[in-house]
This record gives sequence, structure tokens and C-alpha cells, in this order.
Amino acid sequence: MTRRSPLDDPKIAAHAWARYKRLMRWMAGFTAAVVIVSLGLLYSQIGSTSVHLYLAAALGVGFAVLLMSALMGLVFLSSGTGHDESIADTRDSDQADDESAGRRR
Repeated sequence: MTRRSPLDDPKIAAHAWARYKRLMRWMAGFTAAVVIVSLGLLYSQIGSTSVHLYLAAALGVGFAVLLMSALMGLVFLSSGTGHDESIADTRDSDQADDESAGRRR
């Protein structure tokens, strides 16, 4: 049986999601800085070329960094609120049952 998640409490959930949104705002700024630096490095190495190269590079770098930060933010949210501990892990009891059954043979 799973235990009740702390995120079921509206106050805790509101605080956790506010913290997640604050983290994502910071990461959006960081992503913009990374995209600008990467475009500058790309321009210094290649020079003037098709605008499509710069557009693709900006979208690719921006999407990758934002996706990484969103997923890691969700991991921090889940772990920081105690949501991870509310999940019942049945593997431990299954392994103990398998080990005791192996000894009886």
C-alpha cells in the first residue's frame, strides 16, 4: 500500500511548485546566456554563414539545456518534498521471500 504523498497537501504543493518555477526562471536566464555564448563561439570559429545554422544551433542548445533543467528540477521537487519516500518498494520484500525460499530447498 502506498503512503500518502506530501504533495497531496495544498500548502506543501504550492510551495514546491513555486520553488520549481523559480528554479526554471533562473534556468531560462542561464539558458539564454549559454545560447549567446555558444552562438558567439560558433561565429568566431565559422564566421558568416547561413542564418539557418545559427537558428538551428540556438534552438538545439536552448532546447537541450531547458529540457535538462526541467527534468532535474522535477527530480529535486520529488525528492525535496518527500514524494519519493511515499512510494512503497515491494522489491525488498520480494527479494527476502526469494532468499528464504532458496534456503528451504
